[in-house]
Amino acid sequence: MTRQRSVVRTFLQLDLRPVLLTAPLKSGFERSALSRYSDPSWDLGPAVFRENARRCHVTVHFGSVDDASVREAVREFLYARLNINIPGYRKMLPPASVRQVFNRARRFFEFVHRELGVVDLQRIGQSHLDRYAHFLMADRNRRPIIIAQLLEIPADLYIYRDHLSSGGLSFQPWAGTSPTRVAGGCHVRENRTPRIPEEIISPLLAWSIQYLNQFASDIFAARDEMDCLEAKCAAIVKADRFLDHKQRRERQCKRLKNYFERLRNDGRGVPIWVNTHNGTFLQHPQTGNISPPINSHLLNLHIGIDVKAEPKMHIQLSGDMSRQIKAAVSELGVEAGGMNTPISYLAESGKPWRSRFDIKALAQEERMLQSAAYIVCAYLTGMRDCEVQAMQRGCLSLTRSEDGIIMRHRVRSVAYKGKSSQGEPADWITIEPVARAIQVLERLSFRAASARGLTTLWPVLAAKSVSKDHLSAEIVPQLNHYRDHLNDLFGTPDQPVIPNDAEGKPWRITTRQFRRTIAWHIANRPFGTIAGMIQYKHASVAVFEGYAGSSRSDFKAEVESQHSLGQIDDLLIYFDQRKAGESLSGPAATRIAKTLDHISGDLDALPAMIADRSRLRTMLASLARTLHVGVLADCFFDPGTALCLKQVSSTNDKIPLPSLCQPTHCPNACITARHRPAWLRSANEISELLKERRLPLLQRKVLQQELERIKKTLNIIDANNTT
Repeated sequence: MTRQRSVVRTFLQLDLRPVLLTAPLKSGFERSALSRYSDPSWDLGPAVFRENARRCHVTVHFGSVDDASVREAVREFLYARLNINIPGYRKMLPPASVRQVFNRARRFFEFVHRELGVVDLQRIGQSHLDRYAHFLMADRNRRPIIIAQLLEIPADLYIYRDHLSSGGLSFQPWAGTSPTRVAGGCHVRENRTPRIPEEIISPLLAWSIQYLNQFASDIFAARDEMDCLEAKCAAIVKADRFLDHKQRRERQCKRLKNYFERLRNDGRGVPIWVNTHNGTFLQHPQTGNISPPINSHLLNLHIGIDVKAEPKMHIQLSGDMSRQIKAAVSELGVEAGGMNTPISYLAESGKPWRSRFDIKALAQEERMLQSAAYIVCAYLTGMRDCEVQAMQRGCLSLTRSEDGIIMRHRVRSVAYKGKSSQGEPADWITIEPVARAIQVLERLSFRAASARGLTTLWPVLAAKSVSKDHLSAEIVPQLNHYRDHLNDLFGTPDQPVIPNDAEGKPWRITTRQFRRTIAWHIANRPFGTIAGMIQYKHASVAVFEGYAGSSRSDFKAEVESQHSLGQIDDLLIYFDQRKAGESLSGPAATRIAKTLDHISGDLDALPAMIADRSRLRTMLASLARTLHVGVLADCFFDPGTALCLKQVSSTNDKIPLPSLCQPTHCPNACITARHRPAWLRSANEISELLKERRLPLLQRKVLQQELERIKKTLNIIDANNTT
């Protein structure tokens, strides 16, 4: 009897214990107020510091699990993972990851329940685990990496066996073989996040910058107009509240008549919605043309009707006003949107960039402006999504560089990866477009964030009581909506302004792509131009060579990693083009061509059989490490023969000096058809200079010699690549 009382006392103590015993908490929370072990739901939000963490990801609802044995097995396992650190095997589970592990554990325990009728881990054998693995692999849409994550649960049940009252698994699953191996996958160190192709990122960034520099002022002006209209409507409603129904209707009819008179004087039409609304449409009484319906919301604001407070006062419920509207449509025609804010013109077309605003179009454009700001911030800083979404009002400052000469835009945020759960403050030095994006965000986010008592730059802009506070993972669908929105506004079905991918489908944007893409370009295309105005070298001075290069966000390591990957990618292009018959030129052409042909012979790479790309990458790795892509030539760098190094007295002999490159003389230089546009551009520039009659004789002679050298190089490129 005494032992039974002790066991009961132990379980009661466990039931009353806070779910998180040692995890650091956000300011304002007490551990005694945290969720308890036996609670039907666990809210771990007080221990999650990331601004972009979704509430559903840090909350566990045990009531969603029907079977009691499954429910208690999941509860016990999660408690151990959250609070017990097993050195060399498992660290304590970060509270932000609890929902993922909950779903994976639940899947395994429900399988055990189907197999045994109850969750009893002592009855589980290796044959059960094999059936579970086969069950997971039967779904061909489930990738090996996902299967491996699911198979980590039985592995953890063995590791935590001494910390589970059920005893966990008594044997090591699959004799210690890693879940990745069991799942049929392999550990891949290379970042598999796809880079955004240059033909996609350039227009995407260009339009985003235009949103910030030009369209933002229209959007803010429209929001100011809407605020004024709503305030004016509220004042009218307040002034009319003591009148009887008939008198109010008479005043509303008079205001509507005056409104239509103003439209007539300005040569404008009756406002209709920009897009179809609630599945209804308007058929013009004379022409029969079909359009979205009358924008009753705007008319209600102008004449002083608060439909939310008094639905029965809606303008369309008045016969007199409905007849007025119909007559005005016949006389004045219609106008999309209907708000007064003028729309700025596109320089390229000389036309407005969009139709006039209505309340729905305004809300949509505010979200699109937020998306544009995200793209500029994420791409031009190299920040991770959690670092971007940790930005707060006041995060931007203008400071002088360490030498006191250059003014730098500094962004203060929080770095999380590899840090404690709270993250660590970090600074990013960036360029003017990012500073402009943050200034726009300061104004754009103020209303929604302040209404929720927040200072984040990334609130959900919709002011709904049931809405989430932070944008969080919703940024991904919003970015892809933004891509489609750009194509709808400025492109055609045949020529979208944001091109499709190689399969003809819209490129799916994810947040991880931005950091990898700019790191790759900074490392491998530093002189490339994006958005028609920004050079990667310019961006790299801020985000790589500036303070952020050594910041806690480890962007420098990302760039170095992408440099190595980019060198192999570029050499693969060399290999494929060589197999396709393209010839090389330049002093290094013979050496590089011979090396590529030798590798091709070793692979026996017939045209239809270059399938073993991983083996090919390994064979090319040594040569790839010497490749540095250039504007006029690529350098297969050998410090012993590099002419650029011979022109300076002391230098770092580990990298070439592009500014001193002699592409037609250096034995490291290799010229391909890809370099032809740069050579042709140089020839055209010199030809223009030679047209100047007042050019000194000596300078003219030097330019003519240079032009002959360039033409000779162009002739060699053309001769080598003539089919």
